[in-house]
Amino acid sequence: MARPATEMDRSAPAARHGAFHPLKVAAVDRLTEDSVAVTFAVPPELRETYRFTPGQHLALRRAGGGAEIRRTYSICAPAVDADGPQTLQVGVRLVEGGEFSTFALKELAVGDSVDVMAPAGRFVLEPAPGRYVGVVGGSGITPVLSIVSTLLAREPEARFCLIRSDRTVASTMFLEEVADLKDRYPDRLQLVHVLSREEQQAGLPSGRLDEERLTGLIRALLPVESVDGWFLCGPYGLVQGAERALRTLGVSRKRVHQEIFHVDEGASAAPAQARAAAPSHAAVTATLDGRSGNWPVQDGESLLEAVLRNRADAPYACKGGVCGTCRAFLVSGEVRMDRNFALEAEEVEAGYVLACQSHPATEQVELDFDR
Repeated sequence: MARPATEMDRSAPAARHGAFHPLKVAAVDRLTEDSVAVTFAVPPELRETYRFTPGQHLALRRAGGGAEIRRTYSICAPAVDADGPQTLQVGVRLVEGGEFSTFALKELAVGDSVDVMAPAGRFVLEPAPGRYVGVVGGSGITPVLSIVSTLLAREPEARFCLIRSDRTVASTMFLEEVADLKDRYPDRLQLVHVLSREEQQAGLPSGRLDEERLTGLIRALLPVESVDGWFLCGPYGLVQGAERALRTLGVSRKRVHQEIFHVDEGASAAPAQARAAAPSHAAVTATLDGRSGNWPVQDGESLLEAVLRNRADAPYACKGGVCGTCRAFLVSGEVRMDRNFALEAEEVEAGYVLACQSHPATEQVELDFDR
């Protein structure tokens, strides 16, 4: 099973804070017409800093148009080096109008330097014996590729079933890498590939991998009750459909882990009654790297924005409620979150919030970024 988020945070606190280091680009490899794999060289003195758990992501930073641009991309390489990684590789798919993805595909070159934050994220699996399943769509393959390649290399008693959905063969990221894994571990890796816009000569018929289709497919393929962990990653619609399918099949919520890519604007926004006006004189107390401060929250500001005005090192990446980099523990007070696509239900129940999506509902709010 994946390690609990709280346990992982205690063991790797550096991954939760906002420090960046410049890393040299060692390779830019074209995967498809609209995606590349970017490899960074990790110098010896930073190998411990960039030690990662399979499934984690990196926040990348660059200046553009007079403003700072940050984006998160999942690590796709296996975690097999005991001394920490010599290189880090991420998959980048072009997003229409995306400043960083356009830069990565059209301008980024070997020898360039990019600011990279330490690995973060809780969509992870520490290798352990058992049966695991991944349901991924499009670029959602990137963290799951790291998970499955690490698991099969380090744990001989583990099995993995990968169900992936793509538009066409030509648009499939890491097609050869997954095929190589299947050849290397034919008895322990089960691969099911569904194309939504292209017929295959063999295998499943084309079509969207929706809730109904997934329910039937999983029931036919797997002993559901024997699966130790389910990893869902990709567009919002696919992940939500997969989660509903697993609920129909009686899978315990504790066994399901998900990471959302590509959330439509307005999806799961807070209802109108929840967007009540904040207290007129709200303030936030925040603890970060052992130092605390108390600052006013301006009208309409998120708690992250209030903290950033006074602590530029506050951790964040997407500011969209997706990556989870700004996760903090709510020590006291009440907040409302506009969107949440990063925290598990258990984390919210335990008191964690996304600072980028949180607004004060009481005059005093206290956050702890160190927990």
